[in-house]
Amino acid sequence: MKITKLTTICMFALGTLSLSTSCDSYLDTLPDDRANLNSLDKIQSTLTTGLSTKLPCMLMYMSSDNVTDNGKAYNYTPAMQDMYCFKDDNRRGNDDPALLWNSTYAAVGTANQALKALEDKTGKQADALRAEALLERAYGVFSISNAFCMAYDPTKADKYLGLPYPKVADEEVSRRGTLKELYENINADIEAALPMVDDGYLAVPKYHFNRKAAYAFAARFNLYYGNYDKAIKYATEAIGVDPSASLRQMDNYKSLAGLKDISNMYINSGEKANLMLQTAYSFMGRISLYDRYAHNLEILKYETFWALAPWEEGKMPNDQKSTLYESRRIFGAAPNTNFPKMQEIFEVTDKINQTGFPHIVNVAFSTDETLLVRAEAEIMKKDYAAAVRDMNYWIGAHCAESAKVFGGSALIKRPVLTEESVVKFMDELPESAVTPETPLERNLKKHLNPQGFTVEAGKQTSFIQLVLHMRRIETWKTGLRFMDLKRYGIEYTHKRDGEDPIVIKAGDKRLALQLPEDVLKATTGALEANPR
Repeated sequence: MKITKLTTICMFALGTLSLSTSCDSYLDTLPDDRANLNSLDKIQSTLTTGLSTKLPCMLMYMSSDNVTDNGKAYNYTPAMQDMYCFKDDNRRGNDDPALLWNSTYAAVGTANQALKALEDKTGKQADALRAEALLERAYGVFSISNAFCMAYDPTKADKYLGLPYPKVADEEVSRRGTLKELYENINADIEAALPMVDDGYLAVPKYHFNRKAAYAFAARFNLYYGNYDKAIKYATEAIGVDPSASLRQMDNYKSLAGLKDISNMYINSGEKANLMLQTAYSFMGRISLYDRYAHNLEILKYETFWALAPWEEGKMPNDQKSTLYESRRIFGAAPNTNFPKMQEIFEVTDKINQTGFPHIVNVAFSTDETLLVRAEAEIMKKDYAAAVRDMNYWIGAHCAESAKVFGGSALIKRPVLTEESVVKFMDELPESAVTPETPLERNLKKHLNPQGFTVEAGKQTSFIQLVLHMRRIETWKTGLRFMDLKRYGIEYTHKRDGEDPIVIKAGDKRLALQLPEDVLKATTGALEANPR
């Protein structure tokens, strides 16, 4: 397949990427004019700012195995280099730890102000707003914990560092606590919120914690927490037993001409698969302009969209013999390839100078990702029949029933997985090298070192390998691949041109990215640094 060179992304005002923040400390309070929340309507209005306008997508994406170093001849930004090399990033760009931290805890402060104002309120609307505030608080801290904390390991969670979890408006929390305490706090908020969630009070449901999104969040959290029964139950509440009608039908994307068209359809609020959307100020939409640290042709061909998988024919990776729709919607050039699901939306604030702020819209929760959450939990419960059913649902939405081989008339057929076919396919693949010396040492099969749980050799491992590959495609650019690497202790290498490679081992302490310098050096309430 010919890769289309990326040319249409906005390139305005690279110097204006950082957005000022109202947070002078890491846990700020709301401005006075918003503190007087004396009516349900005012509380509902203020909760529209209860989600952070910064996301950990880029931090986690650049730290994952979806990126490699193409060499010093290519361009990059210092922030991208620091993220890739696991160096402390003390900048104040929109994707850097400082503004991510400040924005998240400002949003948590908003949620806490709303909860305080709701203390003497009763009725269905008050309960619905209480649920939204609890979910916003839980989701905000959970999101950044995926970057700044280790994966949850029940054997070590009482020793791993957590994050501050403020529950009282205007009260600063100056201790991190343990990861065990953090997950208990998140769990308590989720469980309290779920019975009260009510879509009837949401003017624009897809940008709030509507009922489906709330249960999708609960499912993902419980998967990471190791509560597989709950993950299955909550996923089913979110998407139903048979979600095929609300999955993302990738067939609709095959005729779209450009990456902007694809991206716009992907984030459309009318798309049934999109359960919740989150806007953010971010550089993430521009990473295709910087070729040094990037998702290059080798990773594309052997590990991600073109990797040898059950939906391909033959024994070698080949997009020309694949039924996967995404494999034929790749843009860019060999150093930097891109499936355009998260393109920039540029906000012009000065029309004369063409300066402003770059935005992205992230699909925070979708039917497709929630389906794979359920499939993974089913595998962990050894319910392989249910897992095959769900994996086939995903394949049905993401793969053509039949597709022509490029340059010919031969047809290839969409696979229907069986328990036997999954095991057979994975058995025939060699295990990918931690530090590949040649492209042929790369593939989707990675050695698993689960953190605090076990995966049996043979059938269970084969199923987990395949569902993790599906998740790698589904969660492309969102950063969630980084959490899958952490959870399963998948070892990988960030090679560096002219320098020793960075080899990330299972349980590597660098997987808990360092907190912002301002937080660690605060004159009051300084927090403990992640160990190195």
